Amino acid sequence: MTPAPEADFLEFAWIWNATQNQGTPAPHQRMARWLQARWDAEDRRLLLMAFRGCGKSSLVGLFCAWRLLRAPETRILVLAADQPLAVKMVAQVRRILERHPLCRPLLPGHAESWAMDRFTVAREQVLRDPSMLAQGLGGNITGARADLIICDDVEVAGNCDTIAKREELRTRLAETEFVLVPDGRILFAGTPHCADTLYLPPTDPAAFLRGYRRLVLPLLDAAGQSAWPERFTPEAIEALRRRAGPLHFTRQMLLQPVAEAALRLDPALIIRYAAEPEYREAGGRAQLSLLGHRLLSGGGFWDPAYGRPGSGDASVLAATYADGEGNHYLHRLAYLTHDPDSPVDPATQQCRAVAGLARELLLPAIRVETNGLGRFLPALLRRELARAGAPCTVIEHASRRAKAERILAALEPALAARRLHAHEGVFRTPFAGEMAAWRPDAVNARDDALDALAGCLLAEPVRLPAAVPAPRSLPWRG
Repeated sequence: MTPAPEADFLEFAWIWNATQNQGTPAPHQRMARWLQARWDAEDRRLLLMAFRGCGKSSLVGLFCAWRLLRAPETRILVLAADQPLAVKMVAQVRRILERHPLCRPLLPGHAESWAMDRFTVAREQVLRDPSMLAQGLGGNITGARADLIICDDVEVAGNCDTIAKREELRTRLAETEFVLVPDGRILFAGTPHCADTLYLPPTDPAAFLRGYRRLVLPLLDAAGQSAWPERFTPEAIEALRRRAGPLHFTRQMLLQPVAEAALRLDPALIIRYAAEPEYREAGGRAQLSLLGHRLLSGGGFWDPAYGRPGSGDASVLAATYADGEGNHYLHRLAYLTHDPDSPVDPATQQCRAVAGLARELLLPAIRVETNGLGRFLPALLRRELARAGAPCTVIEHASRRAKAERILAALEPALAARRLHAHEGVFRTPFAGEMAAWRPDAVNARDDALDALAGCLLAEPVRLPAAVPAPRSLPWRG
């Protein structure tokens, strides 16, 4: 038999995509590099978590074809939530082998076993098990042997909605350890469908896949940027969020296994808008209006942090306005970062960014949380505001209430009264996902943006909407 060409996996996938007249998007390139790197490192337990619609199952099918090209004696077992789903992947791999230019040596001389749910490629060894076999979780895999097991979407909405179903799912998946050969490998690919998911973080005591090497690829990164901007534009993401709802969007697109009870703060209750404030001067006085409402106050709240970008607490600036009717407008939410390689220190970099936003948004005041790391920031921020020409007051703020208590006290009344508005740009940040996943009793939760918004709302005075007094009724005697 002709030796297999030594093409790496990304090259193999690119050749296939070229034959199909399609490109290789950035998420596929990242997943392909990760799969090859983990295989070359001989990692035997892998988990690929990627958002719905990114084509991870198609890429895993290409990976199976590539492994058969490199080692034709490989026996691959595909497990899925049901038989049709597993057959879908095996049939896809069979079509790839039939049409990929590099896979012609794998085609057998006679179709002894070349079906939709199982097939055997041309190989030297005589083995009892086929090269690839599809099986649903309800099927019988006793007696089978595999060098590679693909668990593709084994967790779906229908098999994890009760405790009994989740226990049954874990019991059936435990059987894979008796099917795998001693030096075999297992690859899970999927997204969370419940709070007690198979894919809990390894730090969770109930994690089923503890010890697995993981690649987690959510739709939005820490800065709120799309992982696949060509296909998932900001408009498409917002439309998907509205159709799916915050719970399903957070689980299956942001890959956060939040519980139903976690939706204490529902981002769907925020009223969205896309307008910008209008500044004008009339009668010698300056006025700022938004959506036809005159704004009476506004300001920013900065919850600073100095960790490296992408790690630790986030440094967040929330900027809000308020009108005379008791409405609050979250107009900007900035996740501040710094360049570790810049000669300017991180604090000055962030203060310059805050000063630029204060000047752009005409903020009259910015409160800086001075607990811990923010103690020396007010003086530095005043200097940068003066340099930027922003007439903005810096107010030092020391929080004395628990963070969860502050967040609930500020956001729950505003959401319940439908008085909280937010600009469309806010929903392109991780804010909505953090809000949906937040729980009052959570430990180490991502709540920096919520804390900054709470600081803005709690600093505003309570304004009652203006009401026209009712006419005094006539006395009964006329």
